[in-house]
Amino acid sequence: MSNERPIVIKKVKKVSGGGHHGGAWKVAYADFTTAMMAFFMLLWLLNVSDEVTLQGLADYFTPTNASMSNSSGAGGILAGTNIESTGASNSGSATISFDAPQQVSNTTMDASAESGESYRQGIAEERAAQDWDAKIVTREDKMFGTVQQALKTAIQESETLQRHQDQIIVEQTPEGLRIQLIDKDQRSMFMRGAAQLYPFATERLSMVGRVIQGLPNRIAISGHTDSSPAARADYSNWELSADRANAARRVIRTAKVRPDRFSEVTGMAATEPLFPDEPLRPENKRVTLLLLREAPVLAPDFGQN
Repeated sequence: MSNERPIVIKKVKKVSGGGHHGGAWKVAYADFTTAMMAFFMLLWLLNVSDEVTLQGLADYFTPTNASMSNSSGAGGILAGTNIESTGASNSGSATISFDAPQQVSNTTMDASAESGESYRQGIAEERAAQDWDAKIVTREDKMFGTVQQALKTAIQESETLQRHQDQIIVEQTPEGLRIQLIDKDQRSMFMRGAAQLYPFATERLSMVGRVIQGLPNRIAISGHTDSSPAARADYSNWELSADRANAARRVIRTAKVRPDRFSEVTGMAATEPLFPDEPLRPENKRVTLLLLREAPVLAPDFGQN
C-alpha cells in the first residue's frame, strides 16, 4: 500500500474585475478625460468668439435681479416674527420683488416720434419731387413734339426748305430736343473753309429760330466738321467749327430769340462725327442746336408767332 499516491485537493479562488482593485478606475479616468476635453474646448470657443457673441452669452446666463425683504421682527438671523394688530398669527414672510422695466422718458418718446415724422415727411417730399419731375418730363416731351410738328409744317410751307428737308434731323434725347442741320453732297451750308452761310442755310436757321422763339428752354449750339484737314495752317477745324456755330447763333438771334437763352456756343471740330466709321462723309459737317430740359413751364406766347 506504500505505493499509493496521496490525494491532493486543489482549490482555485476566482477574483472578479481583474487586478489593482478592479476596473472601476478606468471609468473614472474616462470621465476625467472627457471633462478636460470639454474644458479645453470651452476655452478654445471663448478665445475665437467675438465680443458680440460673448456679450450675448453673458446676458443669457446673467440671473434676474431680485431683492428680498424680510418682515421678521428683528430682521436678523433667528429673529422672531413681528407682532401686528392681528396678533401673533402673522408669521415672518419674505417678499421677492423684481426690478421693473426701465420707463422710457417722455423726451425720448417725443424725439422718436419727431424722428419718425421727419422720416415720413422726407419720404413724402421725395415722392412729390419725383412726381413733379415726371410731370415736367411729360410736359417737355409734349412740348418737344409740338416743336417737331411746327418744324415739319414750316418746311412744307417753304418751297426752298422742301428741297433741303433731308438736311434737318430732329430727335428727342435725355438732354433735350436736338435739331441738327447737316451738309449733303453738293449742298453745303457754309462756303468752303469759311463760316459764311449760303442763303438757303440762312433761311433754314431763321425758320428754326421762329419756331423755338416762344420757348423758355435754353439753347446750346455746337459746330462740327469732318476729319479733312483745314485749308489754312493757321486756321484749324477748331476755329472753323466755333465760327460756324457762332454764325448760326447770330442768324437765330434775328428771329427775336432772347440772348439770355443761349447757354453755350462751342466748336467741336471732328471729335463727334455723325458717322464715326466714315469720318469724311459730308453729313459730319453740321450745326447742332440743343433745347435743354431745364424750363418746367411752357411760355404763354408759344405757337402765336
